[in-house]
Amino acid sequence: MNNLIINIKVHEGLYLIDPQTTKLGRRIIEHSVRMIDEMGMECFTFGKLSKEINSAEPSIYRYFENKHQLFVYLLNWYWEWVAARINLNTMNIESAAKRLKIVLDVIADSAKKNSSIEFVDEEALHRIVVQEGAKAYHHKKVDANNKEGFFLAYKQLCEKIADLVLEINPNFPYPRSLASTLVETANNNLYFAQHLPRLTDVKDEENRLSQSVKDLLEYFCFGIIYAYDFTKNGKHEKTLLSLQN
Repeated sequence: MNNLIINIKVHEGLYLIDPQTTKLGRRIIEHSVRMIDEMGMECFTFGKLSKEINSAEPSIYRYFENKHQLFVYLLNWYWEWVAARINLNTMNIESAAKRLKIVLDVIADSAKKNSSIEFVDEEALHRIVVQEGAKAYHHKKVDANNKEGFFLAYKQLCEKIADLVLEINPNFPYPRSLASTLVETANNNLYFAQHLPRLTDVKDEENRLSQSVKDLLEYFCFGIIYAYDFTKNGKHEKTLLSLQN
């Protein structure tokens, strides 16, 4: 994967000039990722970014209308990067269950560095998504942003997961809800393990955190998918009744 050249295409509504096409644009992406990772979105400004890249602040506005648009651009870049990794690693695999396990693995550990894209630090961007990703849509203008296609990459990823769920169990009633829950669960538990450990059973142990989150996702995902089959034929209700009695 590290030696593969990947072209990440971001929705055109998220920029005025595609930053990936110019040297200055790539520097804007590179340094904004590093700065947001270090100081957070609240403290990040185009003024600070302009000083960091030694360029006039108006030059940044040629690419992005404001810092929120830049932020959502970065998140979309990340979700497109996740989708690219999923497509690469699930090629020629017939089993839907195996493909879904690979998807969960990528979601749990999306910080793989790609040396062919030098201007994006995927590890830092992954930390931004885990810590601040929800800010992209938890705000008053979310409906307007949604109509403009700001969240297409994220929705397409969830749709891919939902399709796999239905391929495994066509009778499962909540494939989209499960898909988005799995993605959010991965990020929440990564964050909780690192900062609020009493809110998760996942442990922030060296070189084991992403695997622990993957195990959690598989337990939830396949347990729910297959449990619904039991419910449909009545076995699950009987099991629950016997436990209660």
